[in-house]
Amino acid sequence: MVASAERPGRHSSFWLWVIGLTIALELLTCVLRFGLRLESTRDTASVLAGLTCGVRIHHSYIGGLMMLIASGLWKRSASLAWWMLVIGLALFFSDMIHHFLVLWPIVGSPQFDLTYPTGSS
Repeated sequence: MVASAERPGRHSSFWLWVIGLTIALELLTCVLRFGLRLESTRDTASVLAGLTCGVRIHHSYIGGLMMLIASGLWKRSASLAWWMLVIGLALFFSDMIHHFLVLWPIVGSPQFDLTYPTGSS
């Protein structure tokens, strides 16, 4: 990857992509949660709890993993790493916004469950 000082538009486009994708993911998440009345902990427990040993996988975890992988790929494939970083950050920010800025004020709890309810696997 060429340093952003040498390619000035690259840095600003990075954050535009992150912000735009974050907004799109959060809108999708809100449509699923409030429009279709889906609740991840409740509606995915029967399928996913057994596969994850009861651990609730948030999309911020996937985003964090993508960011770690991107850091290791940077020298081999800067373009792929760039996109993985954009998507990873967007997943992380969307999950944090959803739980702490959307759910908490609206439903009174961030509902950031670390595990599925007992008996759901």
